[in-house]
Amino acid sequence: MALMLAVLLDSGNMQRELANQWLGGNNVMHWVYLTLAILAEVAGTTCMKLSEGFTKLTPSVLMWLCYGVCFYFLALALKVVDVSVAYAIWSGVGTALIATVGVLYFREPVSLLKLVGIAAIVGGVVALNVSGGTH
Repeated sequence: MALMLAVLLDSGNMQRELANQWLGGNNVMHWVYLTLAILAEVAGTTCMKLSEGFTKLTPSVLMWLCYGVCFYFLALALKVVDVSVAYAIWSGVGTALIATVGVLYFREPVSLLKLVGIAAIVGGVVALNVSGGTH
């Protein structure tokens, strides 16, 4: 709470410093690349489910396309972000998002244990990101 108050009262220097630390400097493109990789991975996994074991052509082709895009952007992100942090964020956020897609779109059952697991994944991603991870 005190940190939030200090950030709000500061003339802007602290906000910039925290943003630079969180984003890894002034260049945020590596985080955009990682976000695009995550979204493409979730789309690819969704298409995999829709392909019904590769028996449907369109979702099968889209799955391969999405995974290609995913790994392209992940490779770009890895130029700046440490592999341990990037992979944890990519897999963790991707897992949380695809679990959400499963519940909302595919009507998979939701349980307290599933929600706690997703919260633990998100907490771990936040912890890794706060610990640093750009070079």
